[in-house]
Amino acid sequence: MANNNRQRPQPQMPQGQPGKPRRWISIIFYTLAFTILGFYFFGNKDGNGASKDLSYTKLTAYIEAGAIEKIEVTDDLQAKAIVRPLSYTLVFGTQGEGEQARGVLKTQVPSVEEFSKYIDNVNAARKERHEAVIDVKYTKSHDYWYLILVNILPFVLIVLFFVFLSRGIGGATGGIFGVGKAQAQLFDKDKKDKVTFQDVAGLYGAKQEVQEIVEFLKNPKKYTEIGAKIPKGALLVGPPGTGKTLLAKAVAGEADVPFFSMSGSDFVEMFVGVGASRVRDLFRQAKEKAPAIIFIDEIDAIGRSRSKGVMTGGNDERESTLNQLLTEMDGFGSNSGVIILAATNRADVLDAALLRAGRFDRQIHVELPDLQERKEVFQVHLRPIKLDESVDVDFLSKQTPGFSGADIANVCNEAALIAARGGRKKVSKQDFMDAVDRIVGGLERKNKIMTDDEKRSIAYHEAGHATVSWLLRWANPLVKVTIVPRGMALGAAWYLPEERQLTNEDHILDELCSLLGGRAAEQLFLQQTSTGALNDLERATKQAYAMVAYYGMSDKLKDVSFYDSTGRYEYGFTKPYSDKTAELIDQETKRIIADQMARAKQILTEHEEGHHQIAQLLIEREVITSEDVKNILGPRPWKSRGDELLEVNAALAEAEKPKKRTRRRKTETTEKTQTTNENEKTTT
Repeated sequence: MANNNRQRPQPQMPQGQPGKPRRWISIIFYTLAFTILGFYFFGNKDGNGASKDLSYTKLTAYIEAGAIEKIEVTDDLQAKAIVRPLSYTLVFGTQGEGEQARGVLKTQVPSVEEFSKYIDNVNAARKERHEAVIDVKYTKSHDYWYLILVNILPFVLIVLFFVFLSRGIGGATGGIFGVGKAQAQLFDKDKKDKVTFQDVAGLYGAKQEVQEIVEFLKNPKKYTEIGAKIPKGALLVGPPGTGKTLLAKAVAGEADVPFFSMSGSDFVEMFVGVGASRVRDLFRQAKEKAPAIIFIDEIDAIGRSRSKGVMTGGNDERESTLNQLLTEMDGFGSNSGVIILAATNRADVLDAALLRAGRFDRQIHVELPDLQERKEVFQVHLRPIKLDESVDVDFLSKQTPGFSGADIANVCNEAALIAARGGRKKVSKQDFMDAVDRIVGGLERKNKIMTDDEKRSIAYHEAGHATVSWLLRWANPLVKVTIVPRGMALGAAWYLPEERQLTNEDHILDELCSLLGGRAAEQLFLQQTSTGALNDLERATKQAYAMVAYYGMSDKLKDVSFYDSTGRYEYGFTKPYSDKTAELIDQETKRIIADQMARAKQILTEHEEGHHQIAQLLIEREVITSEDVKNILGPRPWKSRGDELLEVNAALAEAEKPKKRTRRRKTETTEKTQTTNENEKTTT
């Protein structure tokens, strides 16, 4: 539910500077490592064959036999002899022991001068016999850089390897020695693209409570002078996508104090005691910069109840993290000037010690937006989109009951994608309707082939829903009926759920009758039942069971509720009632469903002709709207709650206009009086 019309600067990398310095360091490190490994594995090999060590006596025997072609001698008396391409079998000793000379031979000579004289004598004798002389080269041994490369660099590479390994284990916490450091993100108050309360559409009550916390941090004397104390924590509770994290970002943008943000899953690691250490480090950083705000997103990751359910054992690391958090929030020590904000969509699973006064003093409920709030959210997300003249924001807000801020943003983006896919320059009203259908019902399956009998069965089923709901006062208003397959559904009747603040027995019974209208039409007009009513029967059974077991809307179990808000019986191992009571619940549930099924059949029998017309129109056109049903069955004599709310809002807006005009007239009169008084003073 953010205000996305603001132009947010994209980060640009300065020219001439590397984008990721650590990447270049890694490349250099691995290049050096592979160079050393390559030298060790391939540097001491020669292309002519495998090297072989031998004594100086055998080397002279090979030389005398003419097996050596070339010799290289270094100043450290190391000699490398290369055997001629031909193979030579040399015999040593008197017993005829021999070996075959091949490849490269290595040995150590007594001294360079002595070996040089010996080779000169051998070559002179060879020249007299007109034989090939031995090519001898005297070279220097490896220099100091080579010795450093071979002897010292491997140890350096090993040290660097362990350093990189420790950083990989520790991640952004500073290596393996910084595992216990908190990974909190510190928001800068001078950020150009920061989020403020103006960027949050709707959420009036939640914004008011959070604004009070920000105002306390900005002007604490206003509250402390009369004896008020700063709240220690506030818990943002609400369904996913309602804007809890966005509201926390707005606090970071509005408050002129340090804002530490961290997720609940960031506390727990594979090492024992890391979570508690990170909690201590996080609060230590916040105390050093107090006054400050700590925001923990998805706190249920570490704040789950330690005695929830009947499961034995527990996660010791998570529980120690939770215990440390409880101690830091309101323990023996003092955390003055530090406020904790947390967000969760599962407040029912949080530990009771975490929710008590003195820790989270406030629970701020961030609910799904109502009609007026959805209108404001649509206005925010529609600003960057090119709209057609047919788009009406009031109509869109009525078509999306139960949608969260994230859902509305998704609808706007999906509508723009549909328009662009169709080659249109602007987004039309139909694009938004298709986007709502796409999100609620799924992708249209155009390749789904159905027979005439299947299409007729689906049409009569959906026509039963449309007919019954149209003729019931408290049923949700019909929008359209379709037999086009979408997602897992072969057909659907689309309604606008009434956003009631209070639901009574008549409302629930009308909804049950509407749900059973499809199955009733199958039994009346097709004399058969199909699996297409599975979802309808499931929802109807759950609603009827809730009427009996939870709401106390039953004759035999009146004013009795077996609902447990603490979740103690969520695993179903125990029940808070006897077997006899369970039989009564089953009987009453079946009775309610049977009564509403009979009621739906009666309505369809009385309006059989209209039902047949709706079904036939569905077979021909596949999609019909509420206007088509209105032309067949006539207009509904009841107004929907959405229309009533729009009329109330329009009346309130009209009532505010005279007040504004009166204020302007008073301001103009005051300004004229002040001007006259000033002129009189000047004349005097």
